[in-house]
Amino acid sequence: MTASEPSRASTPTPVSVLLPTVRWTDACEEVADRLRGPATFDEGNAETDPANGDAETHPADELLVICDSPDDPVADRRGDLPPRVRIVVAGEPEGCSGKANAIAVGMEAAANDRIAWTDDDFRHPPEWLATLDADYDRQGPTTEIPVFVGRDPLARLFEPAYVIGGTLAVFAAGVAWGGAVIFERDDLRDGEAAFLRDLRRTVSDDGTLTEHLDVTPADRTRHVRAGGSLRGSLERFVRFLTITRYHAPLATAFNVLFGVAMAALCLLAPVAGVALVTGLAGAAYARFGIRRATFLLAAPGVLIAPPLMAYAFARRTFVWGGRRYRWRSMFDVEVEPV
Repeated sequence: MTASEPSRASTPTPVSVLLPTVRWTDACEEVADRLRGPATFDEGNAETDPANGDAETHPADELLVICDSPDDPVADRRGDLPPRVRIVVAGEPEGCSGKANAIAVGMEAAANDRIAWTDDDFRHPPEWLATLDADYDRQGPTTEIPVFVGRDPLARLFEPAYVIGGTLAVFAAGVAWGGAVIFERDDLRDGEAAFLRDLRRTVSDDGTLTEHLDVTPADRTRHVRAGGSLRGSLERFVRFLTITRYHAPLATAFNVLFGVAMAALCLLAPVAGVALVTGLAGAAYARFGIRRATFLLAAPGVLIAPPLMAYAFARRTFVWGGRRYRWRSMFDVEVEPV
């Protein structure tokens, strides 16, 4: 099956959901509650419980909660899990990010051909999995759209830039967001083996997926918690800019030029500049139904963007998930302790 040939099955297709995390969070509980058992796919057949080490004999959704180490807190849940939920220990990454390594291991461990990726930093409503699955049946590989909601002053200041450079980019440019994306193994253009090989030698899981998959955005957003500390928000900014630098260099060049031009306009013609950037941010917020007053921070965000981008380009490492990454080129990654 290819992206241009979505499933026409009259019954649902079982989905393997991959959720990398080191702790059992509300998101784990939410996704576990969304899973559909064998009766949904093969009515009248009894199920076996993979949490007890048994293989399933009938199709069913499953959730793979993927951690790095048996010492991670979530690993303590093994033996005390909801039906169709498994804990998978990925091991320490070598030459790639912890997230990319976790996804690669999860892909290999997943029982189903239809795969959904998700994260633990946003709410999964009751219809989340069924809706995403129905999207696939209608249009093939599908991604939802993130809206990053700041939890500290710097992250809130970044919100308008992330709406324009993140939310809008995912919607307009066919970017796969790893927080909520669904596809089948055969949809990967160069095959699953090539995709997993690339994952294991780079940093960005969703950037790499975008390189291997044609995806259609659903016109539906998820509010993702971002930041929490000034240092964490700054590291996230550096990481995001480095990801776009390697995966979308032309878009990055445009963003730099646009940011410098808007900052200059705000300085040289404050009334017109502030009105323009605030209006652009407000229009983007309105397009995606984002009811937050942070669009009013677009002008100060624009003013600090050039020095922050210069800082990000000058950085040789960034910290993510308790590890320091030295990302020299697309497939040259060194993992260092923090």
